[in-house]
Amino acid sequence: MKNITVVVVCLTLLSICEVAQAGKKSGPYIGGSLGWANIDVSSTDYNFDDDDLGFKIFGGWNFGVIPLLDLAVEGSYVDFGEGTSSEIIGLNLDTTGWDLFGLAALNLGPVGLFAKVGQIWWDSSSNITLLDDSGNDMAYGIGLRFQIGSLAIRGEYEYFDLDDRDLDMLSAGVSWTF
Repeated sequence: MKNITVVVVCLTLLSICEVAQAGKKSGPYIGGSLGWANIDVSSTDYNFDDDDLGFKIFGGWNFGVIPLLDLAVEGSYVDFGEGTSSEIIGLNLDTTGWDLFGLAALNLGPVGLFAKVGQIWWDSSSNITLLDDSGNDMAYGIGLRFQIGSLAIRGEYEYFDLDDRDLDMLSAGVSWTF
């Protein structure tokens, strides 16, 4: 009975050590997220505020070299869905973009808190040519991830400060570190 207790205690300690190392995985990663995107366009002629289901596909490189702190570079393609105006009947607005972020994460075992700042290159198209626009602007985000080994589940909020429109997205997704 004493030998079984020793084996159980050793296995428990080994699994705790593995969980303590979770989230410290360095290297390339890929993932995808699904979430709720909101677009708000303010103009002297009209106001447009709608939300839709959006998604993003992302990849990056995690540098887990400092204890308790991860630094990463991450890029993604994001589709904010299609918004419909309540003021102008038949007006649809579709916005997509490519972004690049610098990311810093605080690792607390398998849980990590992260913040990111970067740039988005975006394109909006509409069935009314007046709203077609594109550009590049600042983007920000915060999030929480739960990582065991190579698999991470993450939730995040991102804000994209475009020229005359504001976009934000609340999403949940998964990533895999190689």
